[in-house]
Amino acid sequence: MQLISPTVTVVAPTFNESQNLPRLVALLDKTMGDIPWEVVFVDDDSPDGTWKVAKQLSQDDPRVRCLRRVGRRGLAGACIEGALSSAAPYIAVMDADLQHDETILPAMIAKLQKDEADIVIGSRFVGDGSAEEGFSARRAVASKIATRLSSIVIGRQVSDPMSGFFALKREVFETVAPNLISSGFKILLDILASTRGQVRVAEVAYHFRSRQEGLSKFDSRAMMDFLGLLVYRLTGGAISVRFLFFMIVGAIGLALHLIVLRIGMLSGLGFEVAQSVATVIAMTSNFLINNLLTYSDMKLKGLSALGGLLKFYVVCGVGALANIGVASWMFVSNESWWIAGIAGVVVGATFNYTMSSIFVWRQQQN
Repeated sequence: MQLISPTVTVVAPTFNESQNLPRLVALLDKTMGDIPWEVVFVDDDSPDGTWKVAKQLSQDDPRVRCLRRVGRRGLAGACIEGALSSAAPYIAVMDADLQHDETILPAMIAKLQKDEADIVIGSRFVGDGSAEEGFSARRAVASKIATRLSSIVIGRQVSDPMSGFFALKREVFETVAPNLISSGFKILLDILASTRGQVRVAEVAYHFRSRQEGLSKFDSRAMMDFLGLLVYRLTGGAISVRFLFFMIVGAIGLALHLIVLRIGMLSGLGFEVAQSVATVIAMTSNFLINNLLTYSDMKLKGLSALGGLLKFYVVCGVGALANIGVASWMFVSNESWWIAGIAGVVVGATFNYTMSSIFVWRQQQN
């Protein structure tokens, strides 16, 4: 096969989708016609060996490439790394679960080549597009709400800003790439928010298919990522997505802390003892939830999770001591258990975010 520099790089983030890859490559080969293309599968170290399948495919077809990411996860980050790994003048992003209709790719690229748009979105909500086959009722409702909220931060009306299927000019991507949130879920929304109406957008209708194989990337973390992205963009980047998650988890820990503190006191424990028990329980809860959601792209597992918990205790030790000391002092001063408890938690929390990012989950991202 003669090697020709690709006109289009198709970036396909994957996780446990090994069975889909041969089919997707065949579909791209069939639909792209004379357009020189390549596909970059960015795999987050799938347990089912998706990255192995991608590498095997690349042995027979040089248009197939694989980036295996170890120790990090996240849909947006995968798309960013895949796009930056290529030099093609046009970039397309699509899922590898076969829900996106690859047959509209030539039309999307044609709009870019004719300079009719800078970003072309595969939309489920214009013309004869549809999403009924691939959407559950819950996801359909969530998508409609998210679409309405998205217009606030992107500064324009787009029918499907939550789409995971789009194409854009390389110069547009290279311009916004440094400002994108790699830990996010909706990369298109972030790109649109970053450009703030400064680029031309077109939409091409397609039918959203039912999932064939693989795992859905839409979950509670995805919804939190979306809300975090809205806050991040609305505050001009003052409040990062990860920091927002950390504070939400902290609020949950605060509620748990107060409940345990009250139960301890009603059980006859002295305030200092009850406050100490409540602090340890809240810290443990915060670690587990942060590991599951806030730092899901760097999630600690097995012995690493145990080690992370111990580190969390250690690095937050100074904050915990300050927590107990300040709370005890305030309780003695005014005997208001809940005010004393909140004051202690606030003091301890001032240490936790930075210290956790540095010493427990080492990689710091937005």
